[in-house]
Amino acid sequence: MTDETTTANTDSSGAACAPRAAGSPGAAPDWEKRFRAPRVSLPEWAEDAPDRSLFVSNATGTFELYAWDRATGEQRQVTDRPNGTTDGTLTPDGEWIWWFSDTDGDEFGVWMRQPFGGGADEPAAPGLEPSYPAGLALGRDGTAVIGRSTDEDGTTIHVVRPGQPPVEIYRHRESAGVGALSHDGSLIAIEHTEHGDAMHSAIRVVRPDGSTVAELDDTKGGTEELGLSVMGFAPVDGDSRLLVGHQRRGRWEPMIWDPLSGEESALAIDLPGDVGADWYPDGAALLVEHEFRARAELWRYEPLTRTLTRVETPTGTVSGATARPDGAVEFLWSSAAQPPEVRSTSGAVVLDPPGAKAPGSVPVTDAWVEGPGGTVHALVQRPEGDGPFPTVFEVHGGPTWHDSDAFASGPAAWVDHGFAVVRVNYRGSTGYGREWTDALKHRVGLIELEDIAAVREWAVSSGLADPQRLVLSGGSWGGYLTLLGLGTQPEAWALGLAAVPVADYVTAYHDEMEALKAMDRTLLGGTPEEVPERFEASSPLTYVDAVRAPVYISAGVNDPRCPIRQVENYVDRLKARNHPHEVYRYDAGHGSLVVEERIKQVRLELDFTRRYLGLGGDGELKE
Repeated sequence: MTDETTTANTDSSGAACAPRAAGSPGAAPDWEKRFRAPRVSLPEWAEDAPDRSLFVSNATGTFELYAWDRATGEQRQVTDRPNGTTDGTLTPDGEWIWWFSDTDGDEFGVWMRQPFGGGADEPAAPGLEPSYPAGLALGRDGTAVIGRSTDEDGTTIHVVRPGQPPVEIYRHRESAGVGALSHDGSLIAIEHTEHGDAMHSAIRVVRPDGSTVAELDDTKGGTEELGLSVMGFAPVDGDSRLLVGHQRRGRWEPMIWDPLSGEESALAIDLPGDVGADWYPDGAALLVEHEFRARAELWRYEPLTRTLTRVETPTGTVSGATARPDGAVEFLWSSAAQPPEVRSTSGAVVLDPPGAKAPGSVPVTDAWVEGPGGTVHALVQRPEGDGPFPTVFEVHGGPTWHDSDAFASGPAAWVDHGFAVVRVNYRGSTGYGREWTDALKHRVGLIELEDIAAVREWAVSSGLADPQRLVLSGGSWGGYLTLLGLGTQPEAWALGLAAVPVADYVTAYHDEMEALKAMDRTLLGGTPEEVPERFEASSPLTYVDAVRAPVYISAGVNDPRCPIRQVENYVDRLKARNHPHEVYRYDAGHGSLVVEERIKQVRLELDFTRRYLGLGGDGELKE
């Protein structure tokens, strides 16, 4: 790990300048400049040492962790690994930085720690074997609560006290994770799915010895599809209130639950859409994040007076926010047209990376299309000129995720090359209520593609899209839907681009990490042995011989989520029928944290598309 120290510059507005980006974009095209432009995450800060912060930046060309002492302005790079590092946190006293060490993006590893001021890395929890991470909570007395997931053991949770061996306090085959540790360290909140429904968690609060204090289970043992999520204990010593997300009114919204008294307090936050929340540092108010129709905004809610006040942010998407001890709110904001910035309600830009800024893009417009399961929301970006345009349907991953009015370099690259971009928040997406998210179960993949097909028909009939030059594209679950769509809707698409996809659902199930096995059992109603017909109906491999469009696939050889073997099975079937396809394999996991690698992958997709649509290309990729 690097132990290099730099002192942050300050611009005329008082904003701290993040580390200077390596290299210079020079005369590179705008789409490449967007990827290379220096980026920073929303800084995390230590609760008991608020001047000590941690953030992620791509300043060196790879996303890594950086420490920032706000009192002195000093910044330094904390991690330096070939495939990057983004998973890290600060101890409450700000003395240590914990970061997760995996191998080349395989997500399997151990927690390491490094002094905030610099120094050698050391194992943070000696005695714990490598695993997939399943939550982490750090206490004021040096205690750590560490969640682990392995194929052999399912989920285990350990309490690690300074100088003592780890003590296991929880074990179950189904998915679970550490939710939060109370301010005084006496209570631990665990999210679990012991009832077998990986999409709807219950909550158990335990003592550090593992003894149960209280249970909250809206699924009623797995019989109701109502989830809960841990949002955090009140940040006040001796305060046992826990902020909990629930779906009792058909959407995500917060309530306050005291596991010691059992009291539940509903909150008068009647905003449409999903609502999340976090505590202000004094525990007297909540910072509310409201997501609706693919935009996000902030509010302040005071439980005692039941007062809701708008926190002013521009129209677009707030991707994260935190309230500081002085009452100011720092937030990461962007829109489809404007690159991300870390701002403050004090009026300052909190972190301003030096170097060339990312060029903007075009704004999104909203399309509302009637689909077979209700109205489907799509976000559309149009290039200059008159349509119909060659059009990329960029399908989001998840599936429990949604596209929003936020800056994205990938879609902007397509617009620069004269393509319209359509992003569909299909059934299965978050942000449109619980029923919309849960609708994909059992007919997995096919439900989502019905909505995409409805928006495709609208795009063609409205004059936006050229029906002969329609591209289906996506990564992860979006890559899965791309391959499935090429096989089940072969007449609809001229070309397919699938990044890190599920291609052979049965093999993917057997090879993937245990938490995803649990999710697949929930989505499909069992294992491949229990419901073989559902896995077959939802697997792209089933329809591979019906594919007509040329196919481009990229895959990480260390991917634990969409493992490489099942991708190779699909590719072998394409080869066997001499179907036009190209494959790019890279030495990382479920995506890359290296900027030039990201640019390379987008360039390959652009070139493949332009060649096969007759728009010109730079050459052919060889396997």
